Amino acid sequence: MTTKTLSIERREKTGTTSAHALRSEGKVPAVIYGHGTQPLHVAFDERAFADALHHGGRTAILTLSLGDSPNETVLVRDLQRDPISNRILHAELQRISEHESVHARLPIVTVGVARGVKDFAGVMDVLLHEIEVEGPADALPQHIEVDVTPLGIHEHTSAGDIALPSGLKLLTPADTVIVAIEASKTARQLEEAAFEQSEPEVIGQKPETTTPE
Repeated sequence: MTTKTLSIERREKTGTTSAHALRSEGKVPAVIYGHGTQPLHVAFDERAFADALHHGGRTAILTLSLGDSPNETVLVRDLQRDPISNRILHAELQRISEHESVHARLPIVTVGVARGVKDFAGVMDVLLHEIEVEGPADALPQHIEVDVTPLGIHEHTSAGDIALPSGLKLLTPADTVIVAIEASKTARQLEEAAFEQSEPEVIGQKPETTTPE
């Protein structure tokens, strides 16, 4: 768990024009919601926010400082990015307490080289890039590591196989395949060709003939 402090300012105006003006000043428009209070429209420095995400990831607990007002403790719930520049355009933040139980999506990071890839020239497919968990906000890791080293051809790791940190409960269905190792396209073609050549001939079956007219 990582905690980062970020200075914010209240937004008096909302809408496309106001948001565009903030972005031109190097700021990110955002909204804070949760705990039964009214949403609070704020803005903060784009570089400072990007730095907080870089060091703490999407699961970092952010402490927001707004002048003389009490600090807000939040989690990043959603980010809107520019599809070309990847610049953050808008953020949604949820109020939390540090020990509050929350739902979160944790990125999957594969570790090692699968046996099927290393020894048999297989291909690794990462089928799910995040898993959903529930647990204390201050116990959320930045990501979940999945060791793929022992996986051979046609073997996989499911969500239920992952050892989660203490205190976290898996919400993603346990049988959901996370990573699978398959034969390469060339290897599959060779296997199919070998299978076709090995098909037994049916005894007594005569080839089709055409009756002359």
